[in-house]
Amino acid sequence: MTNEKEHISPDVPATAFSGAGEVVDTPKVLDLREEISEEDFRTLRKVSDRLPMSTWLVAMIELCERFTYYGLSGVMMNYMQNKPGGAIPGAIGLGQSKASGLNYFFQFWCYVTPIFGAIIADQYLGKYRTICIFAGIYVVGNLILFTTSLPTAIAHNASLGGLIVAMIVIGLGTGGIKSNVSPLIADQYTNTRAFIKKLRSGERVIVDPNVTIQSIFMIFYLCINIGSLSGIATTELEQHVGFWAAYLLPFAFFFVGIACLIIGSPFYVKNPPKGSVIVDACKIIFIGIKNRNLTVARPSYRSQNGFSSVSWSDHFVDEVSRGLVACKIFVFYPIYWVVYGQMMNNFVSQAGEMELHGIPNDIMQNIDPLAIILLIPLCDKFLYPFLRKVGIPFKPITRIFIGFIFAAISMAYAAIVQKLIYDAGPCYKFPLACEASDNGNIPNKVHVAVQTPAYFFIALSEIFASITGLEYAYTKAPKSMKSFVMSMFLLTSAFGSAIGIAISPTAKDPGMVWQYGALAIVTLIFGFCFIALFGKYNKEEDELNRLDAIEDYHEQLEDDAQGTLNIA
Repeated sequence: MTNEKEHISPDVPATAFSGAGEVVDTPKVLDLREEISEEDFRTLRKVSDRLPMSTWLVAMIELCERFTYYGLSGVMMNYMQNKPGGAIPGAIGLGQSKASGLNYFFQFWCYVTPIFGAIIADQYLGKYRTICIFAGIYVVGNLILFTTSLPTAIAHNASLGGLIVAMIVIGLGTGGIKSNVSPLIADQYTNTRAFIKKLRSGERVIVDPNVTIQSIFMIFYLCINIGSLSGIATTELEQHVGFWAAYLLPFAFFFVGIACLIIGSPFYVKNPPKGSVIVDACKIIFIGIKNRNLTVARPSYRSQNGFSSVSWSDHFVDEVSRGLVACKIFVFYPIYWVVYGQMMNNFVSQAGEMELHGIPNDIMQNIDPLAIILLIPLCDKFLYPFLRKVGIPFKPITRIFIGFIFAAISMAYAAIVQKLIYDAGPCYKFPLACEASDNGNIPNKVHVAVQTPAYFFIALSEIFASITGLEYAYTKAPKSMKSFVMSMFLLTSAFGSAIGIAISPTAKDPGMVWQYGALAIVTLIFGFCFIALFGKYNKEEDELNRLDAIEDYHEQLEDDAQGTLNIA
C-alpha cells in the first residue's frame, strides 16, 4: 500500500505549514500543492522515521571507542590511588586526593581536545577523515598505557610517567573522535522535512525529523553505555590478573571500531568541510557584540545601511544566532559534569570503604550503564511516545531541568551513604585508617549494595540532561558547524573537570558528607535557575529546528536552477 506523505515546507512563517502531495521514489522531487494543516501538526501523533544502515555502523564505532575509554578509565582510580600488594588492587600509590585530581585532569583534557577535532573537521578534512586520523592517535596512546602497566614497568617506577603521557595522547585521540562521531551519526539521516504517513492501522501520524534525531541520540547513548560495560571485564581482570590485562582488552577491542570505520566508508553520508565557516561565525559574533545586535551582520541590512559587504548570507547569520542559543544553555552544564564525575573517582573510593563481599570496588560504577541500557528503550518506546500521544510537550529545556534534579538527588543520596559509613565501625569517620582496620584490610561494616540508588539516579539524570544536551548541540548548530558546536557542549565537561580539580583537595575523610551535600544543593539551585532563564526556548523549539529545512529547501532550489531538480 502506498503511504500518503505530506511535507512541511520550510520557507513559510512559523505559524503556517506548507506540504507536499503523494510520495515519490526520488527525494529530488518536491510537491508544494498541498498542506499539513496547523491542526494536523498540533494534534497528530509524531513518530520517528526509519534509520539508514549507516546510522548503525557509526553507532558501532562509538560503541567500540567507548568500550576502550571506559574499560581503561574504569580501573584508573585504583591504578593511581593504591599501592601494589594491598587488599584493593593498585600500582602507583598516589592516595585518594591526588588520584582524584589526576583523574579529573584526564577528564578535563578529554573534553578540551574535541575543539581541535571540530576545527579540523569543519574547516579542513570533514568528519570522517578527521575521525580516521584521531583513531590512529588513540591507538598510540593505548599502546603506551598497556606497555607501562606491565609488572616490570610498575616495578621500575615507569607507570606514573607512562600514565601521564598516555592520558595526553589518549585524550587527544578520544577528543578528535568525540566531537565528530555524534554529528556524523545524525548526518546519516538526511531528511529535514516532516511528512504525514498513514499506518496500516489507518492512523495518520507525522513522521517528524526532530523526533527521529531524538531517537538517533537515544540509540547513540545506548551504544555508549553498552560499550561502557567493558568496565565489568576490566575490573575483574585488574583484580584477578593484573592491570596490564585490564588495559590490553580495550586496546585490542578498539580495532573492531577501526574495522567498522573502514568497512562502512562507502555507505556513510560525508558532508564536505565548508572552509572558513568558523572564522565567519566569529566575525558575526564580534559584529553582534560590537553593535549589540546580530542583525547588523546580515548582508541585506548592511547593503541597505551603507556598511561594508560580507561573504556570508542572511541565513547563516540566523544559524549562528540559533547556535548561540545552544551555547547559552550549555553554560549551566559544568556543575552537572562535576556530579557525573563522582562515579569515576569518589564513588569508587567510597565503595572501597564498604564491605565488598568479594567484588572489586570499582565494578559498582557499571550499575550506571546497566540502568541506562534498561531505561533508554523504556523512555524511547514508551514514556516519550505516551507523553506525545496525550499532548504533553516534553521539550528539551524541561528534560534538561529534570536531569539536573535527578543529579541533585544522586548527590543527596551519596551524602546519606557516606554518613552511614561514618556511623559504622570499626574506623567510623576514618575508614581503613585506624588500627582496627588491619592495615586497611577491614572496611566499615556497611554493605556496598547500599550505593546502588546513587548510580541509578545519575543514570536517570543522563537520560534527560546528557542525551538532550547532545541532541540540542546538533539540532541548533549551523549545518556547516555541527562538530564545532558539539565541541562547545563537550567543553562544558572540561570545565566541570576543572571545578573537580579545584575541589579535589577536599575529597578526603571525614569531609565527604559535606562535599556530597554541597554538590546536591548547588546542582538543585542551578537546575531551577536554568528552567527560569531558558524555559522560554521551549516555545521556540519548532521554529528554531526549521532552519535546517529552510537551508535544504534553498539548496534544492539552487539545484533546480542548474537543471538537477524537478518541481512537481
